[in-house]
Amino acid sequence: MTKPDDSSLDPEDLRAVEERARKLLDRADAWDRFPVPLNDILAAAQVRLAPTSLFDAAAIIAYVRGKTADAGVRIKSAVAKVFGLYDAAESLIHIDNTVAKPKQTFLTLHETAHHDLPTHRKLFRFFQDCEKTLAPEIADQFEREANNFARFALFKGDTYARHAADCPFDIKTPINLAKKFGASIYASAREFARTNHRACVVYILEPIQLANGHGAEAFVRRIEPSPAFVAQFGRPSDTKITLNHMLGPVLPIGRKMTAPVSLSIPDRNGSPHECLAEAFDTKHNVLILMYPTKALTASTIILPPSFGPA
Repeated sequence: MTKPDDSSLDPEDLRAVEERARKLLDRADAWDRFPVPLNDILAAAQVRLAPTSLFDAAAIIAYVRGKTADAGVRIKSAVAKVFGLYDAAESLIHIDNTVAKPKQTFLTLHETAHHDLPTHRKLFRFFQDCEKTLAPEIADQFEREANNFARFALFKGDTYARHAADCPFDIKTPINLAKKFGASIYASAREFARTNHRACVVYILEPIQLANGHGAEAFVRRIEPSPAFVAQFGRPSDTKITLNHMLGPVLPIGRKMTAPVSLSIPDRNGSPHECLAEAFDTKHNVLILMYPTKALTASTIILPPSFGPA
């Protein structure tokens, strides 16, 4: 099932969140260090990471009993699935240490956002001291803001885009940059598409399954197009990739990676364009990068304003 949008913000809200994250990177002197120096980020934000994981039944019960009877209800989770939790009263972050390290990094930055963004910290503290809960629309806005804060901090503003622009235009680039930035391949692939000056799109699929009548299929988790791709081709809305789909031949069935496969897609005006698509199976997801062949010879590079140190 395609995941709902988790990052769109009003431009003014986005600028405010990114400015706050930029100042935190400044205070932590984190711009030129890879991967992101989490300990210095936490110190600069004046928030602590819990020394032991809260995310098992015994630990949750002990933590709640150590506070108040209804603390388990009043302490707000900062993510939909409880992998991370911010306790405003203690300026403390809890992260599930059973998830992969790159995901722990993003979760830590996400929870740090709730602490570092003044409105978040104040409201989290207020609602943890009463029996009320955040309105769904406010909670959703906070999640989007925290996601963008974490993304900015993890990829150092436009630093990732600048590194990607100097690398080969293929699926191996987001895989390699994930290691440099300490990100998951999933997050790196999304960033590769959304900040690329070329026309390209990344499909993120759930694991491939055998299906009656189709042979194999994979449900779409997310689709991340570049701005240039949207302008030329529109925004894809596929929900499932089968062997009969145009991307079916690209599915890496029984292998880790698929070499570039040639295909044709129409632009907004209905004119066909030769494209290449290649795939990589992370075991958790299947990533497909698709781009028009003309993107390989594009020479004009347009990047957003630098967000490096002032």
